[in-house]
Amino acid sequence: MIRKIIAVGVLSLLIFSCKKEAEKAAEGVTAKDSIAKTEVKEDLFKPIDTACSPNNKTEDYITAFQWYKAKIDKEIAGNSPVQNDKVYDDYVKIRTKYTDCLNGLHADILDKYTDYHTREPDTYNLPANVKKIAGELNKVGLEFRVMGEGLTEIRSLPGYDYSVFKNKVTPDYDGYILQLAKDNKENYAVNGGLMITWEELGDRLIAWENFINTYPKSPLIKRAKKEYNDYLLDYILGMDSSPTYDRTEGKLMDDTREEYNRIIKKYPNSNTAKKAKELIAAFDAQVPVDQIEEKINLRK
Repeated sequence: MIRKIIAVGVLSLLIFSCKKEAEKAAEGVTAKDSIAKTEVKEDLFKPIDTACSPNNKTEDYITAFQWYKAKIDKEIAGNSPVQNDKVYDDYVKIRTKYTDCLNGLHADILDKYTDYHTREPDTYNLPANVKKIAGELNKVGLEFRVMGEGLTEIRSLPGYDYSVFKNKVTPDYDGYILQLAKDNKENYAVNGGLMITWEELGDRLIAWENFINTYPKSPLIKRAKKEYNDYLLDYILGMDSSPTYDRTEGKLMDDTREEYNRIIKKYPNSNTAKKAKELIAAFDAQVPVDQIEEKINLRK
C-alpha cells in the first residue's frame, strides 16, 4: 500500500513538472513570436522619400527624422570613428533634404512668422497651430529661425549635429562639426549685409584657417576651404550692405582698417593677415578701386 502511494506521488510530481516545462516552453514561444512580430513591424516602416511631395505632412517628416536618428544612434554605437565619418556625411544629406521639404511645406507660415513678434525682444505670440508645429520640429532638433529683414527659415538647432556625433568621429570631423556649430549660433548675413561684427568674422577665418593647416589631408578639406574662402571674400572685399571700403573716396572704412590691424597684430603669420596687409597696401598706394579685386586675387 505504501509503495502504491509513493508511486502515485512520484507520478503526480512528474506530471506537474512536465506541465510547468510545457508552460515555460509555451511562454518562450510566445515571447519569441512577440519579438519577431515587433522586429518585422519595425522593418516594415519605410521613411518617406527625400524628394518633396505635397502629399507628405509634417508628421511624416518628423517620423522619418526620428526613424533615421534611431538608426544612426544604433550604427554609431557599433562603428569605428572612420565608419561614423561616412554616417555623418549620409546623415547631413538626408537631414538637409527633409529640412528643405519642410521649408516648402510651411512657406505660408514662414512668410507670416515675423508678424507674430511682440514688443519684447525675441518673443513671439504664435497661433496654436504654429506653436504645435514648432514643438514637433523641436523633437528632431529643428526650429523656426528668424534670419532678419522679415525672413524666417526652418533650420537645425545650433549644435544639434555636434550633440549626435561628438567624440564618435575622427578628430578632423569632430573639429569640423564643432566649428559649424559655433558659426551657426548667430545669423551670419542677410540681404547683402553682415549680422556679426568684423572682429567675429576675423575670428571665424582664423578658426577655419587653423583647421585647414591642422588637417591638410582630411576628406573635409575642400569643404573647409570653401567655408574659409567664402568668409575671406566678405572680409576683404565686403558685401553690398557691409562694405570694407568707400568706392567713391577710394579708401578703407575706419572700422575695417581697425579690424585688419587687429588680425595682423594677433595672427601675423596667417593667410588672413597676409590678405589684409595686401588690401591696406593697395589703398595706401592709391590703386584704383576697380583694380583692387584683381590686385588682391581672392577668386583664384
